[in-house]
Parts: sequence; structure tokens; C-alpha cells
Amino acid sequence: MKTAVITGASSGLGREFVRQFYSVFPEIERVWLIARRTDRLQELAEQLEEKGISTLALPLDLCDTMSFTAYQEHLVEEQPEIALLVNNAGCGYLGNIGEIDTVSQTRMIDLNLRALTAITNLSVPYMDKGSRILNVSSIASFCPTPRMTVYSATKAYVSAYTIGAAEELKAKGITVTAVCPGPMATEFLAVGHVVDSRPFELLPYCDQVQVAGGALRAARAGQTISTPRLFYKFYRLLAKLTPAILMVKLTKT
Repeated sequence: MKTAVITGASSGLGREFVRQFYSVFPEIERVWLIARRTDRLQELAEQLEEKGISTLALPLDLCDTMSFTAYQEHLVEEQPEIALLVNNAGCGYLGNIGEIDTVSQTRMIDLNLRALTAITNLSVPYMDKGSRILNVSSIASFCPTPRMTVYSATKAYVSAYTIGAAEELKAKGITVTAVCPGPMATEFLAVGHVVDSRPFELLPYCDQVQVAGGALRAARAGQTISTPRLFYKFYRLLAKLTPAILMVKLTKT
């Protein structure tokens, strides 16, 4: 059964991926929803079931390595044909090194790096030619961002991992895409205290509905890096052409 797996599915951009995946990938017959918040996840699963979409809700905390064992057990039991994997789960926190709490710093590494890598590695054996992997990166991946140093480093990993994985999995007919949006009006900004940063007030915001739809279409087309909005396409080019030691002066939050 052709299956979509979406992490961080219960809110924000993840919830939007859940709403839109079927319009871009109508061949998908079942969706696995992964997130921490059981109540939201169950509500979302019920909404999909009412629309006739077979759904499996997996309330997993991907910062806990035991969640990978649970996910693997479901894979072994159900033997899905994963046609689409959306690695959306992630977090970001604003603060200076040495002042921000260590739990927040390491949580970004656990969720943005370790979880994405583990879920992808466990999923690929269940993918066939034509399967798609969609990773949520960020414009922060283009350049180190002071006061969001760990976050920008984790997203640089996501983008680099995507490019490498796309080449590595090409022989299997599996494509890998990273979407690199700017800030969006979701819970992410408030939870990470990013709303306290004045530069973020000046940046043009991305619309999560458009980001999700555009990212899914980019994945369908096999595009490796997708950057919404002309402003951020220019920023990506600027970051490529400008030494990082100068760019960090511009990106300071």
C-alpha cells in the first residue's frame, strides 16, 4: 500500500503538509502521522479518516531514541511502500551560547539532525523507484546565524544531507528535496522566542500554505533545493557569493 509518512504532523507547516499531500500525490493510499501531541494527532487522523484516507497516528517524541525502535517495529509489522517521506519535525531557539539553556541547544540537534537522519535511514528500505523524500530546511542553512547558531548549523546539515542523499539514492530512483523557507507565522516562532528578535520583524514572511504546496510540487518534480519567495532566492545567491565571515554581520539576530 502506497504510504506517506509525515513527521511533526500535528501543527504548523506539518499540518499543512497533511492537508495538501493528497492533491499532489493522489496515488497515496495511507498516511502515517508522527508527532508528540496525541490529542492533536488523533483529531487530525479522524479528519482524514472522514475523508476516506486510511491513517495511522503514531504519537512519538522523536527526541527520544526509543521512538526510532517503535517506528521500526511499525515498519516491520505493516511493510508499507513509502511513496513520500516528509521530514518536517524540527525546532529552533533564539539565544546566546552560554546563556540559553543546554536542553534547548541539544534538543535542536536531537530533533533537527538525529531524528531526520534516523527516520530517513529506517524508511529508505521501504521505498521503491519513484519514491520522494522531502526535508524541511531553512534560509538559516545558507549562512551561520548568530544567536541562532545551533539552529542554523542544524539546518545547514539538513541541506547538505539532502544534496548528498539525492546523489546517493539516484540509482534507486528515489529523489530527495529540501525546502528552505523564511519565517512563517506558526507556533515555531513563539516557542523558540524568535519573535523577540527585531530583525525577524523586518523580514518578509512566507505563507505556510504556499510553502507546503510549493514544497510538495518541488518534491514531485524531483527538485533538490526549493526556496520560496524571490527575496530568499536572492539571499541564497548572496550567501553563495559572500564570505561567511562577512555574511554573519548581516544575519545577526
